[in-house]
Amino acid sequence: LPGFGNSGPRHWQTLWAARHPGWTRVELGQWDAPHCDQWVLALDQAVRRCPSPPLLVAHSLACLLVAHWASRATAAAHGAFLVAIPEPGTPCFPPTATGFTPVPMSPLPFPSLVVASVNDPFGSLAHAQRCASAWGSRCVNIGEAGHINVESGHGAWVEGYLLFEELQR
Repeated sequence: LPGFGNSGPRHWQTLWAARHPGWTRVELGQWDAPHCDQWVLALDQAVRRCPSPPLLVAHSLACLLVAHWASRATAAAHGAFLVAIPEPGTPCFPPTATGFTPVPMSPLPFPSLVVASVNDPFGSLAHAQRCASAWGSRCVNIGEAGHINVESGHGAWVEGYLLFEELQR
């Protein structure tokens, strides 16, 4: 589940998916002007097509998508790996993203892991920790890692994949 603007060819999500042909990248559409309700519908349809509850891998705005979807969905997920949660109301939050506030702050009905950075320009560590606490997620602070994307030096992001494997177990 890529976030705002989609994840490009060198993004860890894209590289991980290339290594796992059985994985499905959800086409959320409207990458530069996302609407939460439409993204929730696209995610719900994708989950319903899965033969078993999927493990969701979300970056940035897609983390908020997972929280909104979980608060409304009747379909099930096996878990969620949530990386670099953006913070609505901050200067870097995409102004063309609509319907993502307020952020649902109720427990997710599946295991989840939040990965956060102390210097993410799109969301503070405190915000990520508040979300993780409300969602019942384990939160891992990986230090100064920016937005945990290509621009911050996280191409294949091997350390992140190890965290993902922990969640799988």
